[in-house]
Amino acid sequence: MSDEVGDLRALLERGVAAGLAPAMVAEWGRVGEKPLRKVAGASVLRPVVTSASEGTWFDLASLTKPLVTTTLSLLALRSTELRRTTRVGEVLHEVRGTTVGHLQLRHLLTHASGLPAWLPLYCVAEGRSEDLLRRLGEVVLEADPGARVIYSCVGFVILGIILARVSGSTLDGLFQREVVDALDLGGELGFCPDPGIRPLAGGAKTAAVERRLVRELGLDPRWIPPMASALPDDGNARFLGGVAGNAGLFGTARGVWSLAAEYLPGGGRLLTSEEAEMATTSATGGLEQERGFGWQLASTAGCSAGAGLSQRSFGHTGFTGVSVWADPSSRGAFVLLTNRNHPEQREIDLQPLRRRFHALASRSLAG
Repeated sequence: MSDEVGDLRALLERGVAAGLAPAMVAEWGRVGEKPLRKVAGASVLRPVVTSASEGTWFDLASLTKPLVTTTLSLLALRSTELRRTTRVGEVLHEVRGTTVGHLQLRHLLTHASGLPAWLPLYCVAEGRSEDLLRRLGEVVLEADPGARVIYSCVGFVILGIILARVSGSTLDGLFQREVVDALDLGGELGFCPDPGIRPLAGGAKTAAVERRLVRELGLDPRWIPPMASALPDDGNARFLGGVAGNAGLFGTARGVWSLAAEYLPGGGRLLTSEEAEMATTSATGGLEQERGFGWQLASTAGCSAGAGLSQRSFGHTGFTGVSVWADPSSRGAFVLLTNRNHPEQREIDLQPLRRRFHALASRSLAG
């Protein structure tokens, strides 16, 4: 075992001991080689402490954006169902003629739409999902399209609805058919997992952070959907039945690693090299962040990639404490899953841990 691998195991154990998260599962490796894995801590603390394992399913939160919504968008663009310049209103007639309806898919995919970063859509629609699209048409942009990068959950919710509409399927059904089944990841990734079959990492018992954010907007927190096992931490995804373009995906470190590897040179069984490059090349040069389609790029100042990964790297993080980065220079993918929100939602800074993990894991591949 290399010194870096031993140090990495100790890093995870120290993180758990310091209370950053009850459980940590890491998986990293190069495309074409067997990935390495390390596990630390307990996936569940209450009512019975349960040790984490390689097979633990985590709430992947915003990793849903690149892994599900970006991947399905690339496949839809390939089949000519959609174009990068397709306007939202061309697909969703409910918002046709509105500012939101005029937005192009490329604006949504790169977080350059000008849409707000977050809105409690269950409050916007007053608890009625059937009213959501009409209400989305009333959302006011915070910037002109293409003028700024505002990381927007709202934009990816809309993308998820578009993908379902053009496919004539549900978003989870589309993802299962086009991605999970195609890559044989049925035991590793999915929406609304059955807790009787899948070993789930514990989540938050109450929506404490969400309740605070709703109140800060002057809205009624009674619309917040209840928390439950196998439902996502994200309230908007719960409002949409656990399935949304911004959040809702659950899975293992192996599942995340396998799908992220699709975007690396030599890693694609599902995506072509041209599609992967299109998604992971900056489309927001000169703006606040360097963004591809769904993915953040390591050239973004202050991101979680750290100095251990090259500037060509791309990745994403999630509110529940999860992250994935991939580096075309080494053809390596790096996954770190935690359940920092168990047993309660907490805004603990995991960036130093992630950067140290990337440094150790990338050095272990170089040996």
